[in-house]
Amino acid sequence: MHPLRVVGVRVELPANQPVVLLREEDGQRYLPIWIGAVEASAIAFPQQGVQPVRPLTHDLLKDVISGLGADLEAVHITEMRENIFYAELHFRSGASVSARPSDAIALALRCDAPILGSDEVLDAAGIEIPDEPPDGVGSAEQAETEVERFREFLDNISPEDFAAG
Repeated sequence: MHPLRVVGVRVELPANQPVVLLREEDGQRYLPIWIGAVEASAIAFPQQGVQPVRPLTHDLLKDVISGLGADLEAVHITEMRENIFYAELHFRSGASVSARPSDAIALALRCDAPILGSDEVLDAAGIEIPDEPPDGVGSAEQAETEVERFREFLDNISPEDFAAG
C-alpha cells in the first residue's frame, strides 16, 4: 500500500463533475476519483477548516467511532472494477468495513487517519504529472504549483479516459 494525501477537490465544467485528487507521497503518481457534489463538500470542509453548526454525517460517524472507543487506523483504496473505486476502513481492533472512497476519504480527514492506495489501483488509474517538485509539500509556492498542475491535469482529462483501463 502506498501512502496518499488529498491534494484537492475540484468541480469540473461543463460536466459539473467533482473530482478528488490524491497524490502518492512516495512517488509521482496522482489518483483522480470522480465523486458527487455532496461528497466533494464533505471532503473540502475539513481541508478548509469549516466547522458546521451541527455535525454532518461524517462528523457524526467520527463521533460514534470515538464514542465506542474505536480508532480508525487507516483508509485503504483497495481496487477499481469497471471504473468504480472501492475502499475499506481499517480499525485498530482488526475490523474492516467496506466504504465508498469518497466517504472513506472524508472520514480519514476528520480522524487524521492515513489514506493508502494499493499497487493495483495506482498501476491501473494513477497518472504521473511531470515536473513535480521533489516533495510536493512545503512552501506556499510549491503548494500553489501543485494546485496549478492539478488544474492543468483536470483540464485535459475526463472519466471516459479511464474506460479502457
